[in-house]
Amino acid sequence: MRLAVLTASLVAALAALAPAAHAAERPEVDAAAKAVQAQVVAWRRDFHQHPELSNREERTSKAVADALRKMGLTPRTGIAHHGVVAIIQGGRPGPKLALRADMDALPVTERVDLPFASKVTTTFNGQTTGVMHACGHDAHTAILLGIAQSLMKMRAQLPGQVMLIFQPSEEGAPVGEQGGASLMLKEGLFKDFKPDAVFGLHVFSTVQVGQIAVRSGPEMAASDRFNITVHGRQTHGSRPWGGIDPIVTASEIVTSAQSIVSRRTDIARLPAVVTFGAINGGIRYNIIPDDVKMIGTIRTFDEGMRQKIFADLKNVATHVAAANGATVEANVPDTEGNPVTYNDPALTARMLPSLKAVVGDANVIEPPLQMGAEDFSYYAKEVPGLFFFVGATSQGIDPQTAPGNHSPEFKLDEQSLDIGLRAMLQATLDYLEAAKA
Repeated sequence: MRLAVLTASLVAALAALAPAAHAAERPEVDAAAKAVQAQVVAWRRDFHQHPELSNREERTSKAVADALRKMGLTPRTGIAHHGVVAIIQGGRPGPKLALRADMDALPVTERVDLPFASKVTTTFNGQTTGVMHACGHDAHTAILLGIAQSLMKMRAQLPGQVMLIFQPSEEGAPVGEQGGASLMLKEGLFKDFKPDAVFGLHVFSTVQVGQIAVRSGPEMAASDRFNITVHGRQTHGSRPWGGIDPIVTASEIVTSAQSIVSRRTDIARLPAVVTFGAINGGIRYNIIPDDVKMIGTIRTFDEGMRQKIFADLKNVATHVAAANGATVEANVPDTEGNPVTYNDPALTARMLPSLKAVVGDANVIEPPLQMGAEDFSYYAKEVPGLFFFVGATSQGIDPQTAPGNHSPEFKLDEQSLDIGLRAMLQATLDYLEAAKA
């Protein structure tokens, strides 16, 4: 009898500590998703047809702010240039939660045959190019607007407060400018409203529509840029001994730098990447130039590895240049990079039942570590964060060979809009209700 009482007490105690789990989707989520579905699709198509580059999201920002005002919200605009933020005040006491969507597009010329395909062109880095939502930020913005509309309709019963973050410049500010999540935080995003947690999502081509991918702990890599300039001495191509060849020196730097990951980094623990993306030097076939410039990216998942690779690349560049009689300017990194996107383990475990309630246990999968980066990572450094991927590739198409995010042929299955909205709304309501209790 005593054992039975103790067992019952233990079960009750564990149940009180366990996250709120739902065997099925909340009925209010289903009703809200059905009510707003057509509007979310319309918003997404409008944003897709009128894409804007990072720090240039004027039309998008205005459309978002106008939509929020029609819902009865009072958005704050102009944060980090074109960011829009609004707070939904629930009718019951509870926690504070932030939800984030990014708004910017890419300098990519669309090659998808859609009636709402982008025809926008612009000048980027001195070249004429198309502009396209090739990464799905149009979907993210539309989904968050749909969530805002849904939450406003249930505001009286809502516990706590929800901050809606519509963020510009996730893809990176233009050269010489600041932007994105880091600038929003610098300008006081969390100063007066410090959330207890922050959620974000991303439509993803390598995940089938109907699936959600999420992993605990490190999920996406830290991303850093570098630029290295090799200074030689110009001479005629027929008399290489009359100068110092920066092209040969730069080539040796690229070759030697390959050993940083393959021989100096413990990739058995976590992966890392050092990639040279561009080399520019010289103007004529028979002139050895004065200088060669190289740019590239570094991807890591551990801060210690990150700093060691910075030091190793500087060391390689400096000593290879010296061995060739050249000098070097090694800016490693050359700007503030994105930190690792890290999902708080406790928060992730707590919210998994919410995601599974929407798509089913078998359709919530753990993806491999992603070498791509996300500036959502800045928010997740301030408060516990959860960032998950929503499948974007249609059934019948292999997501491993489908055109990827950033491709001119990236094609979003619009079912992902409904799934993303349901997943984020379910997670939001479950979090607020559980935290309130």
